[in-house]
Formats: sequence, structure tokens, C-alpha cells
Amino acid sequence: MRILYFSRDYTTHDRRFLAKMSQSRHEIWFARLEDDGMEYEKRSLPDGVRTVTWPGGSQRYKTPAEWLRLMPYYESVLDEIRPDLVHAGPVQSCGLLTAIAGFHPLLVMSWGSDILVDADRDEFWRWMTRYTLIRADMVLSDCNEVSEKVCQLAGKRPDQIIQFPWGIDLTQFSPGEDTLRLRDREGWKGASVVLSTRAWEPYCGTEVSLEGFRLAYSAEPRLRLVLLGGGSLAPVVRRYVEENDLAAAVCAPGMVSPTQLPEYFRAADLYVSCAYSDGTSVSLLEAMATGLPVVVTDRASNREWVSHGENGWLAAARSPESVAECILAAVRLDPEQRSGIARTNRSITEQRANWDRTSEKLLAAYDRMERGRAAVPNMPSDCSRPS
Repeated sequence: MRILYFSRDYTTHDRRFLAKMSQSRHEIWFARLEDDGMEYEKRSLPDGVRTVTWPGGSQRYKTPAEWLRLMPYYESVLDEIRPDLVHAGPVQSCGLLTAIAGFHPLLVMSWGSDILVDADRDEFWRWMTRYTLIRADMVLSDCNEVSEKVCQLAGKRPDQIIQFPWGIDLTQFSPGEDTLRLRDREGWKGASVVLSTRAWEPYCGTEVSLEGFRLAYSAEPRLRLVLLGGGSLAPVVRRYVEENDLAAAVCAPGMVSPTQLPEYFRAADLYVSCAYSDGTSVSLLEAMATGLPVVVTDRASNREWVSHGENGWLAAARSPESVAECILAAVRLDPEQRSGIARTNRSITEQRANWDRTSEKLLAAYDRMERGRAAVPNMPSDCSRPS
């Protein structure tokens, strides 16, 4: 079967999906909607994956109007490649273009925030979301919170939703020694290291993470913060660190390679994410698999993995004070408590987040769609194709 994988950019997550797909019996094509200038993934495409050359994927396309102007070119791509199935996401960009093209069978993949945040931006975004989901033959979700909202928005049947956490490579993310020697390198002897791997973007709660750390640091001076990655809030982050005299307590190494990333988890004592929305967060699973206690935002998707005060902490959304309280509770664990959390979190990921196992559900969904078992959905009159 010839499958077109159509995604917003080229990220580490995209590469993982493409790598799994390339190991199957199918012929895989990759179309990229935009290049926003950030190098999310340095590795080339997996062997066997063919690249679509088209006007998309060459520059930044950030708005629905810009996406829709690519519609004639995308229809030409579909005519040229003639895929047997399109796997497209996020919902309101790649999914929408494929739905407007009238292509079937269509597997729409939610990226979490497209359903949990973008669907509620305004009436137009809600319409784009419903239009796409209703026309999808199947929808791929990574958590209960996303699946439930897909059902609410588009009335999808349970058999039209395939749900699994994107999962992680458990051999790569595992407990171990601090081979980075981070504390020696940074002059942080005796420090308790807090790690954030989220993008420096508003939806990731970057400013909440910074303020939460500052409050905790004022009460516990041995705390240190490692901020991996980057993003549009880089000037804000740098200014905050300077204005609050945190330069000696904050390290920002920038984007690191996938092979380096596990080393930073093993060098840390605690993982923190203050994201306002998440499906099943892959970075959360990476931290848990490494045996770290975690502090994450209190929302339904995170509660599927974290029990407050047991294997981590759930901080109130947009509350630096709550984040600080949770950080302090975590760094004040005694060795026995820390070891217990490490065992629990590793066990949870081994049972529920093994990418080699969870991703098999994707290939099973392809087989099902190939056999024609996914029914083409009905088209309500209020979601008709725009003129």
C-alpha cells in the first residue's frame, strides 16, 4: 500500500513515525507543510521514505489562509503520487487540506494541542476542526482527553478512533550514571538539578516554569535549572534570567541531539513541565522512564500517568506558586522515597509506553483501512465543503 504521511514540519516525533512506517511492507511518502526555521530534527529521513517535492515545506506557512493557498499544489501531489491512504496531522492544517481535497481513506492524527487548544480558538477554528474530523475515516489520538473531545466535536464512533501513547524507546531512556558530569561542568557541586525539555513557547508555560523555579530557588539555594531547547520566547527567557540574577543557577544548552537527550535526563534530579495543554507528553514519558520524579500541570492527560504525591506532583495550571511548592516537595525526598518513585515510573513506562509495542497499533490501523473496514463518515450540512 502507498501511504502519504503529511505533517506540519519535520520533528523528532515525525521521524519516529516515519521510521516505524518504513519498517512495514508499505511504500511511504513524506510531505512537509512548512519549514519554520527551527531545526527540530537533524537526522535525515529514515531509509526508504520518499520525499514529496512541492511548494510546501520550503518556508514558513503559519496561518490558515497561507495553508489554503497551497491547496491546488497539494491536490497535484495527490494526483501525482496517487496514495492508497493519507496519514495527516495536525487537524486544522494538514488534516484540513486533505479533507478539503476529498481524499479517502484519511487517517487524521491529532497532536494534542490542535484538539485541546486550537479547536476552541474561535468559531472558524472550531469549524475547521469539525470539518476535518467528520471527514476522517479514522482519528489517531494519544490519550483519553483527546479521544473524548474528538467524540464531542465530531460524533466519532469508538471504532473510528485509534488511541495509544506515542511512547518512547525504553533502551534509550533508562536510569543510569550522569555521564555528562553536569554538576562538575557547571560548577554546581551538591546541586539539585531541575530539567525542562519543553519548547520556549507560550503554550508550554515557559514563563510559569521560570517563575516557579525562581520561587523555589529563593527557598532552596542548591536548586539549579537546565532549560533545553529554544523558541520564540528566547528574548523573554534571557531577560528574565538576567533581571532576576539567575545566571549562575540556570543553564541553557540549546537544542541537543536525540542521542544527547537521555544524558540530560540522567543528569537531572527532577523533571518539570508547565504546559497549558498536552496529550500524552513524550517528554514526560522520557523522564519517567529515566526514573525521575516529575512536576507537571494538573490536567486530565497528565493524570493518566501521574498520581499527585505518589510518583510525581500535579501543579495548578498557570500557578508559579504551585509549581514552586511541588519542586520543593520533590527535591526534599529522602533516598528511599526517590528510589521508590524511580521504580514506579520505570515500571509504568515499561508496561504502557513501549514505542515498539504501542506503534504496532498504527500498522494495525493501516491494515484495517486497507481492508475497507473504516466506514466513510456522514457529512452534516453545517460542515459542507466551503466554496
